[in-house]
Amino acid sequence: MRDTLREKIIEVCDKKIEQKGDNVGLSFYAFFANKNSDPELLMEAATWWISTHQLDHFEKAVKIKAMVKEGL
Repeated sequence: MRDTLREKIIEVCDKKIEQKGDNVGLSFYAFFANKNSDPELLMEAATWWISTHQLDHFEKAVKIKAMVKEGL
């Protein structure tokens, strides 16, 4: 996963956790605007989320942040 995507995921997770607490869930769509302006990056996130780690549609932000920070 490219560094810019890792940074964006951590940023979004931090923001969601700050707003709604440690129990907040999110999907990989949370890292993108409603407009699909970068389909390659979206597919990279989707592949990491669905194919690589077989995550549920919604996962806890703290879990995703930890995975990304660990380099998974």
